[in-house]
Amino acid sequence: MAPDTKICGLTTRESISAAVGAGATHIGFVFFPKSPRNLTLEAAHGLRGALPSKVKLVALLVDAPDDLIGQVTAAVRPDVLQLHGAEGPDRVADIRRRHGIETWKATGVRTSGDVSAARAFDGVADLLLFDAKPPTPPAGETVVPGGTGIRFDWRLVQDLRLHGRWGLAGGLDAQSVGEAIRLTRPHLVDVSSGVEDAPGVKSVAKIEAFIKAARNA
Repeated sequence: MAPDTKICGLTTRESISAAVGAGATHIGFVFFPKSPRNLTLEAAHGLRGALPSKVKLVALLVDAPDDLIGQVTAAVRPDVLQLHGAEGPDRVADIRRRHGIETWKATGVRTSGDVSAARAFDGVADLLLFDAKPPTPPAGETVVPGGTGIRFDWRLVQDLRLHGRWGLAGGLDAQSVGEAIRLTRPHLVDVSSGVEDAPGVKSVAKIEAFIKAARNA
């Protein structure tokens, strides 16, 4: 059975329509000012109406305080909160309980130790998303936790056994997603930069090709 497909970092009605029309199960809005895909609450609210109920909206947040989470949930009514920062299991559990919304935890992977450490979130988050761990930035610069186009060694999660659902992200595109699915069999695949012509600029053709490739894997 094909995994769910999430197209993340959408910022225009055109890209939302492309993702929905191609059969995406989830789309993502990013609420992180340092990302080229960041949306204001006003822009996200305006785009929310372009999304049919059959497609789930994921709000991506990075170490967000409670007041920002509350503002996002009020403005865009997301179906899922994706926590993409350094949130620990207790923080993830608290957000999930406090807001009553399906909650995912993204975790960076470079080594087998990273995969082992992520098990602390199994059963705490509704889905555990394995993404490539970003390189250490120069002094004074902020780590951008996702959407970097970096791939990790998928063999690290090839035989993964968890109690809950898990997804794969990091360096996926239409050319690689089929291989990734066949090797790891995730419940969900997540793409952002792999369907862009430039940082933050989505390609309709690449979105369609990615979803087709994921379905045919």
